[in-house]
Amino acid sequence: MSHYTFGVSTWLWTSPFNTETISLFSKIKKMGFEYVEIPVEDPAVIDVKKVEEALKANGLKAIICGAFGPTRDLTADDTALQKNSLEYIEKSMDMCVAWDAKIFAGPMYSAVGKARLVSDEQKKVEWDRAVKNLYKVSAMAASRGLQIAIEPLNRFETDLINTAEDVVKLVNDINHPAAGVMLDGFHMSIEERDLEKAICLAGDKLLHVQLSENYRGTPGTGQTNWDAIKKGLEKVGYKGTLSIESFTPEVQELAGLVCIWKPLANSQDEFASEGLKFLKAHFK
Repeated sequence: MSHYTFGVSTWLWTSPFNTETISLFSKIKKMGFEYVEIPVEDPAVIDVKKVEEALKANGLKAIICGAFGPTRDLTADDTALQKNSLEYIEKSMDMCVAWDAKIFAGPMYSAVGKARLVSDEQKKVEWDRAVKNLYKVSAMAASRGLQIAIEPLNRFETDLINTAEDVVKLVNDINHPAAGVMLDGFHMSIEERDLEKAICLAGDKLLHVQLSENYRGTPGTGQTNWDAIKKGLEKVGYKGTLSIESFTPEVQELAGLVCIWKPLANSQDEFASEGLKFLKAHFK
């Protein structure tokens, strides 16, 4: 038996998550997942109570991920975008409370896709904004009994936080007990020299882990060094969830944003079930 729990993101099948998406829950449970990762893109299309009931009915626990498009940017020059992002995070955290999810995760420091060559001065301004605003976010989390898991993204999606080293420095600068780290194997496969070392660097700050292959496909079918991930997680004593996150080319808007131009598996169901089978075998 593994001391990990296993989850899957609804992004594997659909986007945006809305009240109807709860129809996936029974399938996710039958496949053998204990957690469902819910990406909150638009809080307005989600009936909080119905989702809560569906989680209970299917015996699933939730992890909530934030989606940070151009209007949600804690490091923007435009303070209206910062404010909008904080309000969105607060709404998402209220959903965490309603669904008994303990973690709010994601690349919440900036708008995704903001990848520019900026001066050291501008970088420092944006870093300081991220620290200041994420301290506020950490306080919002703590007041609700939650933690935040901040996710590094690869260089094509952000210029601010790309590696475990970057995110640990950010969390240390935020200096709030509610602030922690999420690592995603796909981004790590682009940015990290050594997967085991990167996980060890995150150490006890590591709150959540997302996994897919180096090409964002089914775990176990690509070039990922799964032994290095396993060793790193064992060394830091990680006891959390290992969650499969990828996307479907069927949802064109999101597929366009994450550059998935063709199917990465025979079917999304097979992606989830075969991926879970591999993870359970490898991390037992």
